[in-house]
Amino acid sequence: MDDVRDLRGGGHDRMAIDIPNPIPGYDSAEHPAPPVVLTQPGLPIRRADIDPDALKIMGRLQRMGFVAYLCGGAVRDLMLGRRPNDYDIATDARPGQIKKRFANVFVIGRRFRLAHVHCPGGKIIEVATFRRELERGDDVDPSVPPDPQAIYGTPREDAFRRDITINALYYDPAIDAVIDYVGGLEDMRARRVRTIGEPGVRFAEDPVRVWRVLRHAARLGFEVEAVTARAIPDFGHLLATASGARLYEEFNKDLAYETRPVFEALRANRLLGHILGAMGLAYETDPALFAKISALLDVEERARRGGFQLAPEEMYALVFWPWLEPLFDTPEEDMVPVLAAAIQNAGMRMTIPKTLRANAVHILVLVDALRSALRTGQVRSALLHRAHVSQALRLLSLIAEGRPPAEGETFETLLRRVHPEAAVEERMKRRRRRRRGRRNRGGSPAASDGSST
Repeated sequence: MDDVRDLRGGGHDRMAIDIPNPIPGYDSAEHPAPPVVLTQPGLPIRRADIDPDALKIMGRLQRMGFVAYLCGGAVRDLMLGRRPNDYDIATDARPGQIKKRFANVFVIGRRFRLAHVHCPGGKIIEVATFRRELERGDDVDPSVPPDPQAIYGTPREDAFRRDITINALYYDPAIDAVIDYVGGLEDMRARRVRTIGEPGVRFAEDPVRVWRVLRHAARLGFEVEAVTARAIPDFGHLLATASGARLYEEFNKDLAYETRPVFEALRANRLLGHILGAMGLAYETDPALFAKISALLDVEERARRGGFQLAPEEMYALVFWPWLEPLFDTPEEDMVPVLAAAIQNAGMRMTIPKTLRANAVHILVLVDALRSALRTGQVRSALLHRAHVSQALRLLSLIAEGRPPAEGETFETLLRRVHPEAAVEERMKRRRRRRRGRRNRGGSPAASDGSST
């Protein structure tokens, strides 16, 4: 889906939200206050901006007697005049009930089951049943699915189990209104990111929440609420205790779009080392090195706005490049094991799949080889037939040219622009002719006169 962007022509930092005043108190889920219901004309959401498939799913569920709301980041982005990256729906319908009523549904997950509604064009809209925060002791054996009565809840309980207030808003298409149980509207108006509940408790429960707070503040240009901000230095180091798979999943969210501001926020709070090990520490402590990665991510971000998108292994290669680039000054002939060992020994907390890591390494080796060819004007024809060479060229354009490759642009095009005398194609043809000639002179059947002995 398209990158997050402004829908109304103005930047989101100029978006004014008309929130009712005063706002009722939001003490806790146990001491509920009446929710704020924001309707037209003060609601800055247009139905035309909402994904039509999401509207159809909610409408169908509501006609069947269920509660169904748009939830999470989609509501937040629509309030800010931004195009949501995806659309999630929350409902009181159970996964089995959803599956019976929709023909194109797959229920996934073992412990917390989610309904994925498959729409035309390969789009998937996630429909989740309202949940509540599990009580201590409710979740004893992770191999046993929890009792539905223990996990499913009301919209209010579902809102209070979420991480931050601005991600706990619901949009009800039936009344064209946003429903707020946790003070998210007030925080939207104040342009701040605040945890739901006491920050220290919430961060101790799940350290990844520290990362999410910084991510949303960085991408939206919001401030982290003061109490939440004071808790980050005390609990940020707990990121290193999260599972490697979980950290990898979160890192991929950062690489999906608007990567640079999140990297800058993670560095400012000394969290890159807890994620990327020695590589992250180098980016944190070496201003010149971080300036290089920041500049590359800025180039990538601008290219993405123009419709250019890097594949996951290309994004990882881009992140690795400034840190690994000095290793190419070593006299080793085969750089693949050198780079692979550096990544392996970096002590990264997140678990990167071996295939993705290997592909990123091969791309970087080719980037350096192509860069060297541009510098010298000499290139071996076999280099241009290597696997991953097209990906390396895409990355080389970002690194060396500060832009994505132009339509139809090849390495030969780049080479001739720098070295007009270079003629890669002709050299390749001459070498092929010489190889054929050597085979014929060796007495192959093609060189005989056809007579028998």
